[in-house]
Amino acid sequence: MPTSSMSVTAAETLQDRSAHAADGVAPIDPPLTVTDASSTAWDAQCDVLVAGFGAAGAAAAISAREQGAEVLVIDRFDGGGATAKSGGVVYAGGGTAQQKAAGYDDTPEQMFNYLRQETGDAVTPETLRRFCEDSTGLIEWLESIGADFRSTEPPPKTSYPKDGIYLYYSGNEAVPAYAEHARPAPRGHRTRGSWLSGKALFEFLSRRVQDLGIEVRPQTAARRLIVDPAGQVLGLEVHQLPPGSAAARQHRKLIRRAESLHNVAPGWADRLRARARALELTAARPLKLRARHGVILSTGGFIFNREMVTQYAPRFQQTMRLGTTGCDGSGIRLGQSAGGVAARMEKVSAWRFINPPTAWPTGIVVNRAGRRFCNEQVYGAKLGVEMCEDHDGRAWLILDRRLRRKALREALFGGLWFFQSVPAFFLMLFAPRARTPEQLAARIGVDPAGLRASLDAYNRAAAGECADETGKAPDFRAELREAPYFALDISAGSSSFPCPSITLGGLRIDEDNGQVIDRDGRPIAGLYAAGRTAVGIASNGYVSGLSIADCLWSGRRAGSHCAALARSAQAAAAN
Repeated sequence: MPTSSMSVTAAETLQDRSAHAADGVAPIDPPLTVTDASSTAWDAQCDVLVAGFGAAGAAAAISAREQGAEVLVIDRFDGGGATAKSGGVVYAGGGTAQQKAAGYDDTPEQMFNYLRQETGDAVTPETLRRFCEDSTGLIEWLESIGADFRSTEPPPKTSYPKDGIYLYYSGNEAVPAYAEHARPAPRGHRTRGSWLSGKALFEFLSRRVQDLGIEVRPQTAARRLIVDPAGQVLGLEVHQLPPGSAAARQHRKLIRRAESLHNVAPGWADRLRARARALELTAARPLKLRARHGVILSTGGFIFNREMVTQYAPRFQQTMRLGTTGCDGSGIRLGQSAGGVAARMEKVSAWRFINPPTAWPTGIVVNRAGRRFCNEQVYGAKLGVEMCEDHDGRAWLILDRRLRRKALREALFGGLWFFQSVPAFFLMLFAPRARTPEQLAARIGVDPAGLRASLDAYNRAAAGECADETGKAPDFRAELREAPYFALDISAGSSSFPCPSITLGGLRIDEDNGQVIDRDGRPIAGLYAAGRTAVGIASNGYVSGLSIADCLWSGRRAGSHCAALARSAQAAAAN
């Protein structure tokens, strides 16, 4: 049954819209209750209605259509979502063809043993095991629609591999604390393509949607759910900009410009988003869309909704928002309006990568007390999350003259991506320096005694005199003894070295089928969620590729269940 959220007044809704005047957050209204679906004037009808056309939405639509359901997809913009702006990495294992070609004998059990360390209790062990067992099949399915993951280079450990490398260690697999529980194997499967491969991955998904004849309505924003008196979801009220209109053209122009400017001028981008949102509120036409066998919410997370981040994950407010304008929590808010419950909303993946340059993780990372708090060789999200959650988002990477010189050479001549080399070069070029650790600590405002103690302990471990306090592997240790010493500010709020982040929480769902559940664990009839709109595999912790893999897997799960309902209804009608 819907909760009291259905009783939100029109005045409160207008207040919500006004509160977001400075950004592009879409307004969500309380559900519309209709007493008789058959007598309602629907503008379009389908078996399965998918809201949000990124990886999760595309996978849901394809799965449902391939199993015989009539599918309609809507997207507030032009599709792609955060997937199309990503690196196109799919976390997969258990013995994929790419792993075997590279000489790795991975199994679903080893993948499970590793991922349960990363994901904790985000999902049940049974669900995680199914995900791992389905992993090779997921890659094969993507290959069947055109994606290519072949790689001929040895798999490295890096934040994002160069062109030509499409299999790599994208998590903490080789870190000793993890490797003792699961045999390491590279599981980051990057879609073949130049630069960031997410666009290529989404193009394969989009082409398959088109080939299946699935209708996709762009510039169509979900505004509110339509329910019957018992709370069953019947469809969506959407607001669509008239195709080909001047408003639609201007809206598309504003959003494209906002997305291109976001990383360099986020304030300007937000003002453009606000203008696009104003067009939606004034020029879009309301439509009622009927979904006979399920509405699937797949609109992404909420990192672009400042109010939600402040409410649920305030320790990550200073990080850089990663994704697209549509990552504003609209799907989560729609689910909540019908009685759905959000969970793990405080979970955010904040990426503080310090590899490459490969010399950086052989230095040490310290907090305000001058103390190390994390193994520097770990995946960037583990370092970033710990920095934000436990150390106020402040941290410094300490190098000596030798390591800095080595890292500068790699930044200049190592063939790194520009987003890896340019920030690294300038961060090292202008980093505070000093002849002693105590002088360096005074320059950056950390405790001198703490920094001296951390360096001394680390140098002893690097020399083999004792174990490293964080469990860092021997080949990631290096003595820091050549003055001057350098302090690179890697804090979450750094403008010259941004710390990107995405949200991981979402609506609670039935893990067998993706159906949204209420506070008492009961399914909300007709309502599903997938990807970052839902709690899933990646909702506790994150390694590169796990979110896209979860989006694809959970989208296919929801689409398949809705299609099964459609087939059952058709069979019943035939009898």
